[in-house]
Amino acid sequence: MGIYGIRACLAGKYVQRNLCTTCYSLSPNATKAAPKVTPLSKILIANRGEIACRVIRSAKRLGIQTVAVYSDADRNAMHVAMADSAIRLGPAPSVESYLRQDKVLEAAFKTGAQAIHPGYGFLSENVEFAELCSKEGIIFIGPPASAIRDMGIKSTSKYIMSAAGVPVIHGYHGVDQTDEKLRHEAEKIGFPLMIKAVRGGGGKGMRIALTPSEFENQLESAKREAQKSFGDQVMLLERYVERPRHVEVQVFGDKYDNYVYLFERDCSVQRRHQKIIEEAPGPGISNETRKQLGEAAVRAARAVGYVGAGTVEFIMDPQQNFFFMEMNTRLQVEHPVSEMITNTDLVEWQLRVASGEPLPLDQSQIHLNGHAFEARIYAEEPKNNFLPGAGPLLHLTTPKPSSDVRVETGVAQGDVVSVFYDPMIAKLVVWSIDRASALRKLRSCLSEYNIVGLNSNVDFLMHLSSHPKFIEGDVHTDFITQHHGDLFPSKPVTDSLVGQAVLASILNEINVSSSQQGSTSDPYSPFASYPMSRLNHTYQKNVKITCQDNTYDVRVTSCENGLYKLKVGQSEEIDVSAKLSVSDNVTSIELSANGEISKSRVVFLNGNVHLFTKDGSVAFAMEKPSFLTSLGQGSIKQGGAVAPMPGIIEKILVKDGEEVKLGQPLLVMIAMKMEYIIRAPESGVVQKVNYKVGDSVAKNAALVRFVSTDKK
Repeated sequence: MGIYGIRACLAGKYVQRNLCTTCYSLSPNATKAAPKVTPLSKILIANRGEIACRVIRSAKRLGIQTVAVYSDADRNAMHVAMADSAIRLGPAPSVESYLRQDKVLEAAFKTGAQAIHPGYGFLSENVEFAELCSKEGIIFIGPPASAIRDMGIKSTSKYIMSAAGVPVIHGYHGVDQTDEKLRHEAEKIGFPLMIKAVRGGGGKGMRIALTPSEFENQLESAKREAQKSFGDQVMLLERYVERPRHVEVQVFGDKYDNYVYLFERDCSVQRRHQKIIEEAPGPGISNETRKQLGEAAVRAARAVGYVGAGTVEFIMDPQQNFFFMEMNTRLQVEHPVSEMITNTDLVEWQLRVASGEPLPLDQSQIHLNGHAFEARIYAEEPKNNFLPGAGPLLHLTTPKPSSDVRVETGVAQGDVVSVFYDPMIAKLVVWSIDRASALRKLRSCLSEYNIVGLNSNVDFLMHLSSHPKFIEGDVHTDFITQHHGDLFPSKPVTDSLVGQAVLASILNEINVSSSQQGSTSDPYSPFASYPMSRLNHTYQKNVKITCQDNTYDVRVTSCENGLYKLKVGQSEEIDVSAKLSVSDNVTSIELSANGEISKSRVVFLNGNVHLFTKDGSVAFAMEKPSFLTSLGQGSIKQGGAVAPMPGIIEKILVKDGEEVKLGQPLLVMIAMKMEYIIRAPESGVVQKVNYKVGDSVAKNAALVRFVSTDKK
């Protein structure tokens, strides 16, 4: 009945692979009656996106039928298409769909699913839902509700961990939550100080108060976000470790009281207190510390009777002293890096343990092999404080998956990243024999992840993974702040890139005219009105092309045998040759000039040319033909405060006719599960608040209109 031949049946009892609390080796003589084994034949995944797809893949490999659930926004989503069947939950907002416990259970009953896999987020760490599943006879593929409760409330977990001998950082975890008490305790602990919601995770309800004067505002903001995310405003305070590392350990337990750890992951490099790149094992961590981390994590899991996949998170100082931070009682987003270095399938482990089987491996059989990275690819604007985004994936090219390259995603080209959910597009996971080669592979794969249609963080990840300090493994949670200038370099637009963009457009129009008998497929092209039949002969064309708010005047002269003369601005005219090719649906431009050959991937869309190089991406806007500009196409800029991203109005702080000052909070938006305060861009008088609480707004929507004080 077991797998890998490691479970033995002896006179109706199973060998209990109990781990010694000192050395965590097996206790070979311990036996325990086996829990009931319920082979799973059908499961429901109470989630969406890439994690739902991830669970479906493992379940299908095991021959287990899958049921997807979806909101109206996800009717045509990848996870719905992959599952054997699917059930609608409700409208797009998660509170009306994915968070509806009654609807999820109703779907399980309706389809005959024996178990529910919650993924991560949504209901994955909801005590009430875990209890409800148990009450209704549905297997919850996760830990017991008691473990979720104990570890989900950070103040409770700190007491339990301290009693279990797990190092705990100094702080206040008390029940008195008055502002006066919290301020008093904050002054006792000292600043800088971390303010954290006792429930949940993912950076929600978390703020740092660097000085006493910041404490009140940061506390209020943390409470608002915690109430929105978890329905709870209870806070804990703890000493903020400066230049800390965020190191976490993957643990697993079963119903036979067996526990193992699958080594540590370093998740230190973060923005908005949320992880952006993870790796395993942690760089520079000694074998002694690695063993201590793993054993402390096992003690933590054992202390709460944990079953299934869990992650014990630690804060580590520069001397590799570590302190318990929290336990995530679910499968983590970054679990693939642990799978890659241990050659395991943790979702398969979850399914087997949930059915009543023991762990497939004991600690002595789990070996560390190589190094893995995971880069989270988000729809966001890194240069604008990583504001989350949304929109259509008009073009999407990814690295080719293999045994050492994984693309974990729930979207495809043509899909839309919705404003209602997390803006993560994919997780790019790579493995190699050591850290240096794994990092080179990550950078190469990132250059092959090409997105058009919305802003993404791919270029930022390329800069990050190329930074000398990151290459050294000198990582900590303040990494982005410390190296901000290096991570957001000004990118020069070379004449070579300009030439590639222009000549790629010319060659593309030649190809189009050849296949469509002289007509062009793109009316925005500056070559749309040019007699394409003459492009094989000598001709000259002057075009304007814009990039990064700079306009370049380019003169192209066609010569014989596919050669061109190219002049960019005031630069000297040069002789070039160019070749446009298509392979595996990827278009590439190759430009040869002055003995140097440069290459880029290229995407044409609505008159724009997007080049993707090994150093990042650059977009060019071609001058529109006169017949289009004569139509008066353009945008109207409206005064007042505008929405920096798509979102939902959460709270309005001003009213019509009210006088406001520069920087004064006007309203609060919720976007991608995060809270954003929109402030007055100048002093003035509010003319009109254009939206009400609960309204959905698009990016750049005029939220509040007012007259500046100087114009009154």
